[in-house]
Amino acid sequence: MTDESLKEEILINVTPSEVRAALLENGVLQEVYIERSARRGLISNIYKGRVMRVLPGMQAAFIDIGLERTAFLHASDIAKPNAFEDEDIVPNIRDLVREGDEIMVQVVKDPLGNKGARLTTYITLPSRHLVLLPRSDTIGISARIEDEDERERLRTMIEDLLGANGPGSGAIVRTVAEGADKEALAADLRYSIKLWEVVKEEFSRRSAKSLVHEDLSLPLRVLRDMVTSDVERILVDSESDYETMQEFAATFLPDAKPGIELYKRRRPIFDLHGIEDEIRKSLERNIPLKSGGYLIFDQTEAMTTVDVNTGGYIGHRNLEETIYRTNLEAAVAIARQLRLRNLGGIIIIDFIDMEEADHRENVLQVLEQALARDHARHQITPVSPLGLVEMTRKRTRESLQHILCEDCPACSGRGFVMTAETVCFEVFREIIRQSRQFEFEEVMVLAHQDVIELLLDEQARSLAELEEQTGKSIRLQTESLYLQDQFDVVLM
Repeated sequence: MTDESLKEEILINVTPSEVRAALLENGVLQEVYIERSARRGLISNIYKGRVMRVLPGMQAAFIDIGLERTAFLHASDIAKPNAFEDEDIVPNIRDLVREGDEIMVQVVKDPLGNKGARLTTYITLPSRHLVLLPRSDTIGISARIEDEDERERLRTMIEDLLGANGPGSGAIVRTVAEGADKEALAADLRYSIKLWEVVKEEFSRRSAKSLVHEDLSLPLRVLRDMVTSDVERILVDSESDYETMQEFAATFLPDAKPGIELYKRRRPIFDLHGIEDEIRKSLERNIPLKSGGYLIFDQTEAMTTVDVNTGGYIGHRNLEETIYRTNLEAAVAIARQLRLRNLGGIIIIDFIDMEEADHRENVLQVLEQALARDHARHQITPVSPLGLVEMTRKRTRESLQHILCEDCPACSGRGFVMTAETVCFEVFREIIRQSRQFEFEEVMVLAHQDVIELLLDEQARSLAELEEQTGKSIRLQTESLYLQDQFDVVLM
């Protein structure tokens, strides 16, 4: 149901090489979308691919669609021939595709890290109110439409419309279709069916490993996928994109057209509501809470962990009440950060241990409510015996951190470097090793300034003892370009 007190606003910032969209709820940044011209997202793009390898043990195939890495297609994502339609089990991958086959595939997950794109042959063509399923006869209604009478009304209308266009296609009715009339759904269906005919024609004309159909640009996807009755206005700071959005809205979203405004003020659009600052904060590991507590986010290849701490918050009653209040605030903050950072996959939340079962249930309920408007599908499990909350959030595109950042060259992404003291001992061991293998008169140690200062101060006595032990003179030289754990021992 629509929350009457909720007011949404979308800001779109356009530069020649990058487009960014920000979704705000009651003036608070909730989600950020970034599309760079050198690395546009691939989700929903349709390709003519060639099967390169079939792996029966994995029930999967690797498909070349013309990208740097081959893409991944699992047997469960392949539309089954009629002979397999009544089978509950997934057929053997070799009965579905063979090496060298040319097939139509659609990207459902962008390449992430070292993994190639994830593909499906169940093509989907989204429009404003529905998603056409040309290779399926499924009819689905968005779970966010909760009113049973409305769900039945929409199902009846879409069944009639699909029946009138002949068998063989299905559709998913989107959340924004709630309250829509039959003509609006019919217009979307006509558009989608026509688009499907164009896609099939392009597929027959194109060579293998080529793009058949590209999804809309970010500003138009924002209009198609994110604009609901809660969105009061869409501000865009590019005149050409403003005109394109107006034309698109006039065709598909006439009700939203008046809310699209061209931003002309001199102040950068993302300085409104402190969006730039919020994006920078979302890249930090620690997130402070208003109560004095704080969150710690650790994003790894396998999962994301979130730790909740009371910090300086001592409350006004007892320890259990303090912990409960901190966890409630943390639940809301975590939900927002998951959306803002676009964290997906397995997420483990370590709330502060609560003794009372009612408190644990209430915190989970608040977390679920705070994620109710999340565009990504998620699932939350009850508190585990270890006091952890395990959840999953669908990951389709790279997280904000992966888009905006890279591994630190000093620590190679580990998040830590060896201390200057540790490096000193490494230097000592290396000098001893060299002295036992080679003949030389003098040693020069090249290292970071902090290491050299430690060798001249706290480790001066050890250095003198090493000179006496090896019978060699040791000279020290600071190298300003060296990282803290870098050093060289030069024999002279």
